[in-house]
Amino acid sequence: MSVVIEGDGTTREWSGPEIDLGSIAPEALREAVREAGIVGMGGAGFPTSVKLAPPKGKAIEAVILNGCECEPFLTADHRIMAEEPGKVVWGLKALMRATGASKGFIGIEENKPDAIDALKKAVGATGIEIIVLEAKYPQGAEKMLIQAALGRKVPVGKLPLDVGVVVNNVGTAVAIYEALNYKKPLIERIVTVSGNGVREPKNLKVRVGTSFEDVLNLCGGITGEGEKEVLNGGPMMGIAQSTLNVPVVKGTSGITVIASGKIKPEKYDPCIKCASCVTACPMGLMPYRLGDYGLKQMLANFKDFDGQSCIECGCCSYVCPAKRPLLQWIRMGKFFSRRESQRAAAKANNNKK
Repeated sequence: MSVVIEGDGTTREWSGPEIDLGSIAPEALREAVREAGIVGMGGAGFPTSVKLAPPKGKAIEAVILNGCECEPFLTADHRIMAEEPGKVVWGLKALMRATGASKGFIGIEENKPDAIDALKKAVGATGIEIIVLEAKYPQGAEKMLIQAALGRKVPVGKLPLDVGVVVNNVGTAVAIYEALNYKKPLIERIVTVSGNGVREPKNLKVRVGTSFEDVLNLCGGITGEGEKEVLNGGPMMGIAQSTLNVPVVKGTSGITVIASGKIKPEKYDPCIKCASCVTACPMGLMPYRLGDYGLKQMLANFKDFDGQSCIECGCCSYVCPAKRPLLQWIRMGKFFSRRESQRAAAKANNNKK
């Protein structure tokens, strides 16, 4: 199901004076974020207003802005930090006020020196700390970033707020700035169009709802003949698309086109129990077992081996010498596990009635 909106061809310049954050109550900030439809811009799409309103007894001490962007090929967040650092810092201040956090941090990897310099100038004497981290994948994952930046480990099955932290993307901070100062809802985002299968890789400001086909056409289209893979996202965590008639959504950080010769073969060999996937897993899981349990829908076993803790970084599939599509199988296990839980909850509710 979808809503089809026909544009009238007009455009609008969004602008407005910068407001005083001290004059807005935290509740009003959270409501403005909710009304603007702002979600996590890193890809997960979780409603930001929910993150900013932790349950009673869960105090937020620190807000971390995620500027790592460790996924290969993607540079949208990099460009945001380098070109609009003032909005990033202002948005972080708004997040701190909305949550009551006393500390603010921006985590950014060392391979983005221009963005680091721009943010340091924008931060000034505000007390916000820029944390420069080693460039490695998948450091952009929430739990990885919290441990790298603050040395705090989020327990299995818990959320960042359980260790007094809220993590938001730098793009989310900019969206909050524009929502509060320009009265602008989240109707567009920066999208990286890249890969060896696109003629003119670039970062574009794209309206939500624009088709992948139109975005790729603005980049000269897909190059050459032969097999191509179009991903919603980057090459590690992106999801393959069966058609270009799909829209850019709020969580679309990139469109990656992989040309023939760089695509993993469909055929795979049996697992040789080499444990390469176990070594690579940043969550300390056993992907070779989780993959089998997901594929065969052995959901009790999948749960026992903590399959829901998988962050879907794709490291296991990348290092597997047998070319097994472990990430895809684990995603299947998570999907069927969630569906089973939903059915059990619905059945319990019906029994109560």
